[in-house]
Amino acid sequence: MLPQTVVLAQTAWGCGMMSNSTPLKKIVDSVHAQGAKIGIQIAHAGRKAQDEPNAVAPSAIHYGELDYAGQNLITPRELTTAEVKDLVQAFADSVKRAVEAGFDTIEIHAAHGYLIHQFYSPKSNTRTDEYGQDKALFGVEIIAAAKAVMPADMPLIVRISAQEYGKDGFDSDYGVEIAKRFADAGADVFDVSGGGDGVLVKGNHPEFYAGYQVDLARKVKHATNKPVIAVGMLDNSAVADHVLGVGDADLVAVGRGLLRDPYWVLNAQYQQNGSDSSEMQFVPRQYVRGFM
Repeated sequence: MLPQTVVLAQTAWGCGMMSNSTPLKKIVDSVHAQGAKIGIQIAHAGRKAQDEPNAVAPSAIHYGELDYAGQNLITPRELTTAEVKDLVQAFADSVKRAVEAGFDTIEIHAAHGYLIHQFYSPKSNTRTDEYGQDKALFGVEIIAAAKAVMPADMPLIVRISAQEYGKDGFDSDYGVEIAKRFADAGADVFDVSGGGDGVLVKGNHPEFYAGYQVDLARKVKHATNKPVIAVGMLDNSAVADHVLGVGDADLVAVGRGLLRDPYWVLNAQYQQNGSDSSEMQFVPRQYVRGFM
């Protein structure tokens, strides 16, 4: 996944898919030449934007006193109803450019305290217009608009926070209801995470352990009847394989594990199948001894 940011103005700094379609197509073509598939993640940071002096959000409520880097976060400006509708179109425009660049799938990032999550969270959305009365509406409209410009056979992944961990955050029952709304709008797959409703401090996050968010993926899968991706410290391939084997999720996502070990997939194959397995044919010949 290549994270990008949706913005209003095509000439704005860091405008992601609005200006980088041509170089991104080169990346897509290179990945396809190796026989692999590639997706892109499209998001808007909203009030979490660190480099934007005029951050926007559903309501003028700041994310926290300090962000993860220890920098002060400003109080965002509340978006007008017209601006919200413009942002729905901006997401659709970015999705269209991603399709034109040749990506195989698209993920809408609606989790971790970014803009779409800010809209469906009661903690950050105190609006009185239709986007406050129906807190899922912003995400629903974005998903529908995205599907309208995507090929029928291209899957749309939606990343959600199925539970908030901070004080007064919503529980998984609320998160599942949001997922059901998004499924009805056209989401094909859910990338199920949690949290993001405030800066992590002692007491406002769960205990971290391998697979600590798998239960959320299981709940969303059963409620929506959609394929789900489980996340959350699934770096151990045996744990990841177990999650898939028992049917808690249909896919797993590994982030930090791949950053630490670019050969994570090959190592997982070796650990599960041994050096004589057919999968080991994909190990570059010069590296075979490294897996013995």
